[in-house]
Amino acid sequence: MRNTAPTVLILASGRGERFRASGGQGSKLDALLHGKPVLQHTLDAVRASGLPFHVETGPHAGMGDSIAAAVRATQDAAGWLVLPGDLPLIQSKTLLAVAQMLAHCAVVVPVCEGQRGHPVAFAPPCRDLLLTLKGDKGASLVVATYGARELVVNDVGTVTDMDTVQDLAQIAMRLQQG
Repeated sequence: MRNTAPTVLILASGRGERFRASGGQGSKLDALLHGKPVLQHTLDAVRASGLPFHVETGPHAGMGDSIAAAVRATQDAAGWLVLPGDLPLIQSKTLLAVAQMLAHCAVVVPVCEGQRGHPVAFAPPCRDLLLTLKGDKGASLVVATYGARELVVNDVGTVTDMDTVQDLAQIAMRLQQG
């Protein structure tokens, strides 16, 4: 039986060069944040949403390649929410809101405090174009082709990614403050 909910594609195959350049050791997704790896915080939110998910960990040349591989692995999905693994503050209710809006349009982009964020969601008609993605531009070609409906959210987790040791410290402070 085909799932009617879109699949969250958790992108966890980046090289993390900015993290190491800022003094970090190893993978930024393995960096500890309040006793858990950054990626585990993201996974916990996705699991709490109840949406199906796929973690893309293979080595890829860029975000576009990662997205294409993840879509290829989940081609029969009822759509996709593209979520980089380095967004540990993302809220499960935001994932659900984006998924619900996807039922009414081809592409959904959450916006928090005037800034576009993640997860960016794509309906099944976008599949063929998603499968052609390559390089570091992510899915901007698909967003430009189909246009995007913006969903205003009150979730800084959509725009707070963890690229440097300084980002990790700021996110840790946010978590501590609740």
